[in-house]
Amino acid sequence: MLIVGLGNPGKEYEYSRHNTGRMILENIAQANDFSEWKSNPKLKSLCAKGEINGEKFDFLLPETFMNNSGVAVAQLIDSPKKLKNLVVVYDDIDLPLGSLKISFNRSSGGHNGLESVIKKVKSREFLRIRIGTLPLAPSGKMKKPKGEEAILKFLLGKFKEDELKEIKKISKKVSEIIEMVSAEGKEKAMSLYN
Repeated sequence: MLIVGLGNPGKEYEYSRHNTGRMILENIAQANDFSEWKSNPKLKSLCAKGEINGEKFDFLLPETFMNNSGVAVAQLIDSPKKLKNLVVVYDDIDLPLGSLKISFNRSSGGHNGLESVIKKVKSREFLRIRIGTLPLAPSGKMKKPKGEEAILKFLLGKFKEDELKEIKKISKKVSEIIEMVSAEGKEKAMSLYN
């Protein structure tokens, strides 16, 4: 299975909310003793391989910027079978921090990285795991930034220390999900985790 973590390359984007997908894969790879991340210039990506409870995975972190994520992914997805084994992990500003949602064959919901993947693989028929990044207000309500500029500032802003702990926790859950998808299929994972 190919698992792709969306984000932006470079030190200045490390720990930013928009790099959630990338951070999740880095956490899982580290926790499961995956191979070292290797740069693949042809794929414009960092790649790592490993196993989670006997299931084999290829992890891919596009080194293109978010809006061109599909360039890296499309080179590896050249058949319906490979498309079926694709999972994309990315940030979702419409979900509260610490939550996730598994979806399949849906639109990009305005996420430019996912839109790029859909365009380049010429299909929406792949699994995605959306990771919530929106902290809750003290009242328990979600308070989404208003306006394009505020949203961009929020997405490129860094997680706080306690928020990074939530990302670590959710990484364990994502690890369980991809293992289940690989071993038992997406339907089972979706019914259990959504």
